[in-house]
Amino acid sequence: MSRPVRTTLVVSTLALALAACGKAPDLAQHGNVPNLPEPERGLLPSMVIADPGSWGDQVPTVPQGYKVSAIATDLAIPRQMLVLPNGDILVAEGRGGNAPKLKPKDIIAAPIKAKGNTKVKSGNRLTLLRDGDGDGVYEIKTVFAENLNAPYGLAMIGNTLYVANQDEVVAFDYQPGQTRASGAPRVLTALPSAINHHWTKAMTASADGRFLYVGIGSNSNVGERGLDVEVDRARIWQIDAQTGAHKDYATGIRNPTALAIQPGTGTLWSVVNERDEIGPNLVPDYLTSVQEGGFYGWPWSYWGKTVDNRVMPHNQEKVAKALAPDYALGSHVAALGVSFSGPSMGAQFADGAFVGMHGSWNRNPPVGYKVVFVPFQNGRPAGAPIDFVTGFRTDKDTTRGRPVGVAVDPRGALLVADDLANTIWRVVPTAPVQPAAPAQPAAATPAAAAPAPTPPPAG
Repeated sequence: MSRPVRTTLVVSTLALALAACGKAPDLAQHGNVPNLPEPERGLLPSMVIADPGSWGDQVPTVPQGYKVSAIATDLAIPRQMLVLPNGDILVAEGRGGNAPKLKPKDIIAAPIKAKGNTKVKSGNRLTLLRDGDGDGVYEIKTVFAENLNAPYGLAMIGNTLYVANQDEVVAFDYQPGQTRASGAPRVLTALPSAINHHWTKAMTASADGRFLYVGIGSNSNVGERGLDVEVDRARIWQIDAQTGAHKDYATGIRNPTALAIQPGTGTLWSVVNERDEIGPNLVPDYLTSVQEGGFYGWPWSYWGKTVDNRVMPHNQEKVAKALAPDYALGSHVAALGVSFSGPSMGAQFADGAFVGMHGSWNRNPPVGYKVVFVPFQNGRPAGAPIDFVTGFRTDKDTTRGRPVGVAVDPRGALLVADDLANTIWRVVPTAPVQPAAPAQPAAATPAAAAPAPTPPPAG
């Protein structure tokens, strides 16, 4: 028997064995005080990857009073989106990463995880979508920029479009109405890209346009590759949008996969994917405001000061400084998108944040695979998450789609990037939305008050 066939049989057998393991109990893991059980250690986590299937003539499920449609299909791994001032939509498409596999875990887990992902080749481009007459049909779909390196984060400041590739932030000159970039981008700053275990570089711009914030994920689960490869990883950078000078804004954040600025406060928020391999109910992924200078525990602790005993040597000084996140989303949901809402999405969904959940690969039963709405009150999360876009998994354990980025169009739509079906979904109210009284956010330090970043040393 050839080696590839033997490997396939071993992986398939392990997948079946792992899927047959007992189901994890449901715990209360939403909100600011999640249930944190004792860690569970084993050779491998439970892996349940549903077989990919097509949507056919079906669409995702949305709440009563809303409708959903596909406005773009046949994309090349859509990740994050940006609604431009004229209503055009830019979609970042691609897949990155170049981390060597660690034996035996990655060699076994990688092909199992790959079963639940698209087989489409990485686009490495930006696609522009345009609805010229405002009827909800995006009749123009064209490549805005190509030959990028796993683009992910997108931001617009004035007439400059910023793109966070997996290795650098680049900038394009932009004029309203453009359907294609007028030239090659210029490099604003290089980003940490050695290994790139977590390759996605989330990005948003400060409310005043002075800074870009870029999320840089860790190069491992809990430092098992050594901390020398974690230099400048597991953190959020603040980058001067004019000069490219950068500084650490927050650290100890394992994998900040999407960033957003809260309207009215200028506060930076992030969704974060937490660590694996200590059980189906550890550790909750989370949504949090990001404090400048804050340390969030990775790798020494989680959810504030809960010590991870796998990480040696312990670092009590670091643990003592660790901040607890604002809001738990549930363990292994793989939150990859966040966007604040507004009155255009209807009264029930006017004040809060939409979160795209890509879905678990290491939990039985699976979780995530949906878009939820986290309600806010007085500028903070308040209450249980509300399912908003579901149906990505069927009752027969088929996966039809996996949500990634979400974006609220101020004209009254939620956009959802689906990187398994390679589709952009658009959810809109079915009836005109009555204007709602603006929310009263909690007081916060505006981004403009942040000190200028310290330029990096020459060389």
